[in-house]
Amino acid sequence: MIDFNVEKIVPICESFGLILDEVAINRLNIYGNMLCQWNEKMNLTAITEPHEVLYKHFLDCLLFFKNVSVPQGAKIIDVGTGAGFPGMVLKIARPDIELTLMDGLNKRLTFLNAVLAELNLTAQTVHMRAEDGGKNPLYREQYDISCARAVANLPVLCEYCIPFVKVGGQFVAMKGASAKEELDTAINAYKILGCEKATIICETLRENEARAFIIAKKKSQTPPKYPRMGGKIAKSAL
Repeated sequence: MIDFNVEKIVPICESFGLILDEVAINRLNIYGNMLCQWNEKMNLTAITEPHEVLYKHFLDCLLFFKNVSVPQGAKIIDVGTGAGFPGMVLKIARPDIELTLMDGLNKRLTFLNAVLAELNLTAQTVHMRAEDGGKNPLYREQYDISCARAVANLPVLCEYCIPFVKVGGQFVAMKGASAKEELDTAINAYKILGCEKATIICETLRENEARAFIIAKKKSQTPPKYPRMGGKIAKSAL
Protein backbone atom coordinates (compact mmCIF):
# COMPACT_ATOMS: atom_id res chain seq x y z
CA MET A 1 0.00 0.00 0.00
CA ILE A 2 1.23 3.49 -0.85
CA ASP A 3 2.01 5.70 2.15
CA PHE A 4 0.85 9.23 1.34
CA ASN A 5 2.72 10.61 4.37
CA VAL A 6 -0.34 12.41 5.66
CA GLU A 7 1.63 13.14 8.84
CA LYS A 8 3.42 15.87 6.86
CA ILE A 9 0.30 18.03 6.71
CA VAL A 10 -0.90 17.34 10.27
CA PRO A 11 0.95 20.39 11.74
CA ILE A 12 -0.50 22.64 9.03
CA CYS A 13 -4.01 21.45 9.89
CA GLU A 14 -3.36 21.86 13.61
CA SER A 15 -2.35 25.49 12.97
CA PHE A 16 -5.97 26.28 12.05
CA GLY A 17 -7.57 24.01 14.64
CA LEU A 18 -8.18 20.84 12.64
CA ILE A 19 -6.95 17.68 14.34
CA LEU A 20 -6.30 14.70 12.09
CA ASP A 21 -6.25 11.65 14.34
CA GLU A 22 -4.89 8.21 13.46
CA VAL A 23 -8.27 7.10 12.13
CA ALA A 24 -8.46 10.07 9.74
CA ILE A 25 -4.84 9.62 8.63
CA ASN A 26 -5.45 5.94 7.91
CA ARG A 27 -8.65 6.73 6.01
CA LEU A 28 -6.90 9.30 3.84
CA ASN A 29 -4.23 6.73 3.01
CA ILE A 30 -6.85 4.15 2.05
CA TYR A 31 -8.76 6.72 -0.02
CA GLY A 32 -5.57 7.72 -1.84
CA ASN A 33 -4.75 4.11 -2.62
CA MET A 34 -8.24 3.40 -3.91
CA LEU A 35 -8.10 6.58 -6.02
CA CYS A 36 -4.90 5.41 -7.72
CA GLN A 37 -6.14 1.83 -8.20
CA TRP A 38 -9.50 2.81 -9.66
CA ASN A 39 -7.89 5.52 -11.78
CA GLU A 40 -6.22 2.75 -13.80
CA LYS A 41 -9.62 1.71 -15.15
CA MET A 42 -11.54 5.00 -15.14
CA ASN A 43 -10.56 8.66 -15.41
CA LEU A 44 -10.85 10.05 -11.88
CA THR A 45 -7.84 12.35 -11.59
CA ALA A 46 -4.76 13.46 -13.47
CA ILE A 47 -2.95 13.74 -10.14
CA THR A 48 -1.68 10.36 -8.91
CA GLU A 49 1.87 10.93 -7.62
CA PRO A 50 1.63 10.52 -3.81
CA HIS A 51 3.24 13.86 -2.93
CA GLU A 52 0.95 15.63 -5.38
CA VAL A 53 -2.15 13.86 -4.04
CA LEU A 54 -1.16 14.86 -0.50
CA TYR A 55 -0.92 18.57 -1.26
CA LYS A 56 -3.05 19.22 -4.35
CA HIS A 57 -5.96 17.05 -3.25
CA PHE A 58 -5.87 16.38 0.49
CA LEU A 59 -4.41 19.62 1.88
CA ASP A 60 -6.23 21.70 -0.72
CA CYS A 61 -9.55 20.30 0.50
CA LEU A 62 -8.66 20.43 4.21
CA LEU A 63 -7.99 24.17 3.94
CA PHE A 64 -11.78 24.39 3.64
CA PHE A 65 -11.92 24.17 7.45
CA LYS A 66 -9.47 27.06 7.81
CA ASN A 67 -11.64 29.40 5.77
CA VAL A 68 -15.22 28.20 6.20
CA SER A 69 -17.14 27.91 9.45
CA VAL A 70 -18.61 24.39 9.45
CA PRO A 71 -21.02 23.79 12.34
CA GLN A 72 -21.23 20.40 14.04
CA GLY A 73 -23.52 18.13 12.01
CA ALA A 74 -23.67 20.59 9.09
CA LYS A 75 -25.51 19.44 5.97
CA ILE A 76 -23.11 19.81 3.03
CA ILE A 77 -23.61 19.01 -0.64
CA ASP A 78 -20.61 18.60 -2.93
CA VAL A 79 -21.90 19.43 -6.41
CA GLY A 80 -20.13 17.71 -9.30
CA THR A 81 -18.03 15.82 -6.78
CA GLY A 82 -16.05 13.79 -9.33
CA ALA A 83 -13.54 11.67 -7.42
CA GLY A 84 -14.85 13.08 -4.12
CA PHE A 85 -13.08 16.40 -3.80
CA PRO A 86 -13.68 18.18 -1.55
CA GLY A 87 -16.61 16.24 -0.02
CA MET A 88 -14.94 12.92 0.78
CA VAL A 89 -11.93 14.60 2.36
CA LEU A 90 -14.21 16.82 4.46
CA LYS A 91 -16.13 13.76 5.67
CA ILE A 92 -12.93 11.89 6.57
CA ALA A 93 -11.70 14.85 8.63
CA ARG A 94 -15.11 15.59 10.16
CA PRO A 95 -17.33 12.46 10.24
CA ASP A 96 -20.06 14.50 11.97
CA ILE A 97 -20.86 16.22 8.66
CA GLU A 98 -24.06 15.10 6.94
CA LEU A 99 -22.72 14.81 3.40
CA THR A 100 -24.32 14.50 -0.03
CA LEU A 101 -22.11 13.72 -3.03
CA MET A 102 -23.81 14.61 -6.32
CA ASP A 103 -22.49 13.83 -9.78
CA GLY A 104 -23.90 13.34 -13.25
CA LEU A 105 -21.61 10.38 -13.98
CA ASN A 106 -22.66 7.21 -12.19
CA LYS A 107 -19.31 5.41 -12.43
CA ARG A 108 -17.76 8.07 -10.21
CA LEU A 109 -20.42 7.39 -7.60
CA THR A 110 -19.70 3.66 -7.87
CA PHE A 111 -16.13 4.49 -6.88
CA LEU A 112 -17.24 6.77 -4.05
CA ASN A 113 -19.67 4.18 -2.68
CA ALA A 114 -16.81 1.67 -2.62
CA VAL A 115 -14.64 4.17 -0.73
CA LEU A 116 -17.39 4.90 1.79
CA ALA A 117 -17.90 1.19 2.42
CA GLU A 118 -14.17 0.58 2.84
CA LEU A 119 -13.83 3.50 5.26
CA ASN A 120 -17.01 2.63 7.17
CA LEU A 121 -18.41 6.11 6.55
CA THR A 122 -21.92 7.13 5.57
CA ALA A 123 -22.86 9.71 2.95
CA GLN A 124 -25.63 10.07 0.41
CA THR A 125 -24.55 9.63 -3.21
CA VAL A 126 -26.88 11.09 -5.83
CA HIS A 127 -26.65 10.39 -9.56
CA MET A 128 -28.13 13.59 -10.92
CA ARG A 129 -27.16 16.65 -12.91
CA ALA A 130 -26.90 19.77 -10.79
CA GLU A 131 -29.63 21.63 -12.68
CA ASP A 132 -32.04 18.73 -12.05
CA GLY A 133 -31.05 18.43 -8.41
CA GLY A 134 -31.54 22.15 -7.86
CA LYS A 135 -35.18 21.82 -8.92
CA ASN A 136 -35.82 18.69 -6.84
CA PRO A 137 -37.54 19.47 -3.50
CA LEU A 138 -35.48 16.73 -1.82
CA TYR A 139 -32.35 18.83 -2.36
CA ARG A 140 -33.41 22.39 -3.15
CA GLU A 141 -32.56 24.79 -0.30
CA GLN A 142 -31.87 21.90 2.07
CA TYR A 143 -28.18 22.49 2.84
CA ASP A 144 -26.09 24.60 5.20
CA ILE A 145 -23.24 24.59 2.68
CA SER A 146 -23.08 23.89 -1.04
CA CYS A 147 -19.57 23.53 -2.41
CA ALA A 148 -17.79 22.72 -5.64
CA ARG A 149 -14.22 22.36 -6.84
CA ALA A 150 -13.05 22.51 -10.46
CA VAL A 151 -16.54 22.15 -11.99
CA ALA A 152 -17.32 25.25 -14.10
CA ASN A 153 -16.60 28.97 -14.36
CA LEU A 154 -18.11 30.95 -11.52
CA PRO A 155 -21.25 32.50 -13.09
CA VAL A 156 -22.30 29.02 -14.26
CA LEU A 157 -21.29 27.44 -10.96
CA CYS A 158 -23.46 29.88 -9.02
CA GLU A 159 -26.56 28.71 -10.85
CA TYR A 160 -25.61 25.08 -10.32
CA CYS A 161 -24.90 25.41 -6.59
CA ILE A 162 -26.79 28.27 -4.94
CA PRO A 163 -30.27 26.67 -5.34
CA PHE A 164 -29.16 23.91 -2.93
CA VAL A 165 -28.37 26.36 -0.11
CA LYS A 166 -30.94 27.20 2.56
CA VAL A 167 -31.40 30.85 3.51
CA GLY A 168 -28.63 31.69 5.97
CA GLY A 169 -26.35 29.02 4.51
CA GLN A 170 -23.23 29.41 2.39
CA PHE A 171 -22.04 28.66 -1.13
CA VAL A 172 -18.31 27.92 -1.27
CA ALA A 173 -16.49 27.79 -4.60
CA MET A 174 -12.94 26.45 -4.58
CA LYS A 175 -10.90 28.08 -7.32
CA GLY A 176 -7.35 28.63 -8.56
CA ALA A 177 -5.35 31.63 -9.72
CA SER A 178 -8.18 33.12 -11.80
CA ALA A 179 -10.53 33.45 -8.83
CA LYS A 180 -10.56 37.26 -8.68
CA GLU A 181 -11.35 37.59 -12.39
CA GLU A 182 -14.09 34.98 -12.15
CA LEU A 183 -15.65 36.70 -9.16
CA ASP A 184 -15.81 39.98 -11.08
CA THR A 185 -17.90 38.25 -13.76
CA ALA A 186 -20.26 36.57 -11.26
CA ILE A 187 -21.50 39.52 -9.20
CA ASN A 188 -24.83 39.58 -11.03
CA ALA A 189 -25.35 35.83 -10.64
CA TYR A 190 -24.89 35.99 -6.86
CA LYS A 191 -27.40 38.83 -6.61
CA ILE A 192 -30.07 37.20 -8.81
CA LEU A 193 -29.79 33.85 -7.04
CA GLY A 194 -30.19 35.29 -3.54
CA CYS A 195 -26.68 35.68 -2.14
CA GLU A 196 -24.90 38.53 -0.46
CA LYS A 197 -21.70 39.88 -2.01
CA ALA A 198 -19.08 37.13 -2.00
CA THR A 199 -15.75 37.35 -0.24
CA ILE A 200 -12.55 35.81 -1.53
CA ILE A 201 -9.84 34.25 0.64
CA CYS A 202 -6.56 33.40 -1.06
CA GLU A 203 -4.32 30.53 -0.02
CA THR A 204 -0.97 29.29 -1.27
CA LEU A 205 -0.05 25.64 -1.47
CA ARG A 206 3.61 24.65 -1.67
CA GLU A 207 5.59 26.04 -4.59
CA ASN A 208 3.46 29.22 -4.59
CA GLU A 209 0.48 27.48 -6.17
CA ALA A 210 -2.52 29.79 -5.80
CA ARG A 211 -5.82 28.63 -4.35
CA ALA A 212 -8.90 30.61 -3.37
CA PHE A 213 -12.14 30.14 -1.49
CA ILE A 214 -15.03 32.29 -2.72
CA ILE A 215 -17.66 32.37 0.00
CA ALA A 216 -21.14 33.86 -0.15
CA LYS A 217 -23.97 33.81 2.38
CA LYS A 218 -27.50 33.25 1.11
CA LYS A 219 -29.87 35.98 2.23
CA SER A 220 -33.06 35.14 0.30
CA GLN A 221 -34.66 32.25 -1.55
CA THR A 222 -33.55 31.54 -5.09
CA PRO A 223 -36.30 32.52 -7.59
CA PRO A 224 -38.23 29.41 -8.76
CA LYS A 225 -37.10 29.81 -12.38
CA TYR A 226 -33.53 28.93 -11.40
CA PRO A 227 -31.64 26.78 -12.14
CA ARG A 228 -32.53 26.84 -15.79
CA MET A 229 -32.46 23.59 -17.70
CA GLY A 230 -30.25 22.03 -20.34
CA GLY A 231 -27.54 24.14 -21.93
CA LYS A 232 -29.11 27.49 -21.06
CA ILE A 233 -26.92 27.98 -18.01
CA ALA A 234 -23.67 27.73 -19.94
CA LYS A 235 -24.92 29.41 -23.12
CA SER A 236 -26.36 32.45 -21.33
CA ALA A 237 -24.68 32.81 -17.94
CA LEU A 238 -26.28 35.20 -15.48
